[in-house]
Amino acid sequence: MDAAQQESTARARELQRSWYGEPLGALFRRLIDDLGLNQARLASVLGLSAPMLSQLMSGQRAKIGNPAVVQRVQALQDLSGQVADGSVSAGEATDRMEEIKKSQGGSVLTATSQTTNSTGAPTVRRVVREIQSLLRSVAAAGDIIDAADALAPTQPELAEFLRVYGAGRTAEAVAHYEAHQS
Repeated sequence: MDAAQQESTARARELQRSWYGEPLGALFRRLIDDLGLNQARLASVLGLSAPMLSQLMSGQRAKIGNPAVVQRVQALQDLSGQVADGSVSAGEATDRMEEIKKSQGGSVLTATSQTTNSTGAPTVRRVVREIQSLLRSVAAAGDIIDAADALAPTQPELAEFLRVYGAGRTAEAVAHYEAHQS
């Protein structure tokens, strides 16, 4: 990618952050992980082509042009929060995604309560995903593993943290988080 493409991508991601609250790549990756989807299935539920979804995720395109797609994104964010806090089962989520796929809607994507449970506290899964996202925005998984290996002889707990959150699966990180809460 040349400098002009990098600048264009960075500009698109900043526009996405201002319009949607975060870059669409991060939002869509979270939906994929939380709802157990792949990119093709997410594109299908949203009513986008797979190439369009990819362009939005990579920052090659900044804006979702179809208002109904924007509402489906909002509905999936709400559903993702309900799955994360356990109020909706995986089977129910599959049925709800079919309903969302058929829905029409408005053009505003608003912040949701997806990051909190019924008591207003962040869900464990959401906290873990934020930690993973932060670590992965700083370094690639291989670099995080290299750092963990370097720390392991003197700081084994910190090395484990880096491995689990920086390069592990979300389910493993959730288990680690829950095991280390007092």
